[in-house]
Amino acid sequence: MGVQDCEKASRALRPELSRREVIKIAGSAGVALLGSSVAFAAPERRLRVGFISPRTGPLGEFGATDGYVLDLIRRSLADGFRIGEATYQIDILDRDTQSDPSRASQLAKGLIGTDKVDLMLATAAPETINPVADACEAAGVPCVSTVMPWEAWYFGRGAKPGAPSPFRWSYHFGFGVDEIYKMYMSLWGDEVLKTNMKVGVLYPNDADGNAVRTMLAPRLSKQGFKIVDPGPYEDGTTDYSAQISLFKKEQCEIFNTFPIPPDFAAFWRQAAQQGYTKTVKICQVAKTGLFPSGVEALGGLGINLSTASYWHKAFPYKSPLVRVSGAELADGYEKATGKQWTQQLGGTLSVFDAGFEALRAAKDPANKADVAKSISTLQTTTVAGKVDFNSGPVPNVSAGPLVGSQWIKATAGSKYKLDLVVTENATDPNVPIGGKLLPFNGK
Repeated sequence: MGVQDCEKASRALRPELSRREVIKIAGSAGVALLGSSVAFAAPERRLRVGFISPRTGPLGEFGATDGYVLDLIRRSLADGFRIGEATYQIDILDRDTQSDPSRASQLAKGLIGTDKVDLMLATAAPETINPVADACEAAGVPCVSTVMPWEAWYFGRGAKPGAPSPFRWSYHFGFGVDEIYKMYMSLWGDEVLKTNMKVGVLYPNDADGNAVRTMLAPRLSKQGFKIVDPGPYEDGTTDYSAQISLFKKEQCEIFNTFPIPPDFAAFWRQAAQQGYTKTVKICQVAKTGLFPSGVEALGGLGINLSTASYWHKAFPYKSPLVRVSGAELADGYEKATGKQWTQQLGGTLSVFDAGFEALRAAKDPANKADVAKSISTLQTTTVAGKVDFNSGPVPNVSAGPLVGSQWIKATAGSKYKLDLVVTENATDPNVPIGGKLLPFNGK
């Protein structure tokens, strides 16, 4: 419509309008049309990613480094995330479960229903991951998780051995019982430390404990280890006298447990008071033994504890998302916070690495079904190693490395009390070994 046409139409409605006013109206209309055409030609592309982890409560050590990792990621995404020919603005909505499974479920449902996330990421232990994955499965939202035994994720959520996967939207990568078994075989053999092959096990009545009791203990027995199992215990138990008495009676020189931090601290102190720690040559602690703060809190009882690393700063891989190596990630954290690095740095970053590579490979990253399909065929390398959902061991799962490690006294001049040293690499020979396994009791 030209100025003369605008003038005729406007005078028909309001004869008192001057030509100047009509031109002004026409000019404004032109600007508005131009603005709307620009908006139509280049709409803002935005994706929302939910992230759920335990940053407080009994499992809080798993989330203690999340703030630093999230800052790294947000800075790397400040100018958007390139997918094909388009650039997407990314909103990361992070939530703290407070170590409560019910809260984890509620947070996931809120991110799905209210915040409308396009992708959900979760990490650290069944208490967080399983309820989040279940909420995503029910709502049809793609979910990627890591840092828990995959058996506790897969079978713990209702999948059956040999049956088709019941999951369409949720995917998990990382270590499983097979990796734990290979690590233990690598560490517990006579060529490392000679023991009587009696293993005292303290497995809790939870998803982790039940998975290793059912799937790991029988395999160890077949290799000649005598498993001494006093039975499952409940989280929050304060008196372990009965279990300690049995381990002493059987003279278990290997001790293996998968506890939350407060439970192991209570058990191990009681074990020292009752003389059991003098018998132990290998103290293999999962979950609690992962982080320096929990081990340091044990004082001398923490020195030479054996654990496992799903990530270590020695891992020779680089993050495809923020472009840092393992050493750079650990050193950057220590410089920024003044605190010692922990393996959850790599655990948290790796789930973002995998999630964003799936978004990058999706036909339409804003289409949830396309993203889920992209995850199902994802092949990439994160800061914690390879992820390949095409190779199993079961659908929706990609197995990952777990290397043996041990807390030893830090070398002179270190600002920290302990160092975490890699002691074996059976599940990933690319990870360099830093030292031999030392006996816990020094004998």
